[in-house]
Amino acid sequence: MQQRCDLNRKRSKRRKIHCSIDGSYLDSVSQKYLLFADLSVQLQQRGVSRKTALLLLSNKSTVPLKDEWLEAFWCKICNKTQWYHVRKTGKDTYDLSIAQQELWQQVQGVVNPDGNQSVSEFTRRQSRTLGSSAIKDFNFIK
Repeated sequence: MQQRCDLNRKRSKRRKIHCSIDGSYLDSVSQKYLLFADLSVQLQQRGVSRKTALLLLSNKSTVPLKDEWLEAFWCKICNKTQWYHVRKTGKDTYDLSIAQQELWQQVQGVVNPDGNQSVSEFTRRQSRTLGSSAIKDFNFIK
């Protein structure tokens, strides 16, 4: 029989996510980075028909992927932090796989490491300079 404190618990319980190496609980050490799809192929890989995928993407440029995200977890025993692609498969079940590089192109709220493609190299360089030494780029004006 369950104790009364367990029955009245309002807080969510710890997610049952285990390390694939030693089976211990994994602790989350980052926020959830939600995924989105911007190609019909990405939706088709998740079980959406081709026609529906094209229709969804014609109405919106991106479609959020429900119950999928990237998150970093830390294992106490391995003493390692690893980024995982998390898929919620049931009420309390999750499918974890190591996050592939191409998934980072589908994440909301992450800065592109290559920078904004519409920004010139001059502007990028100026944003990185410190102090007043940036005047050297304007030495042709006298």
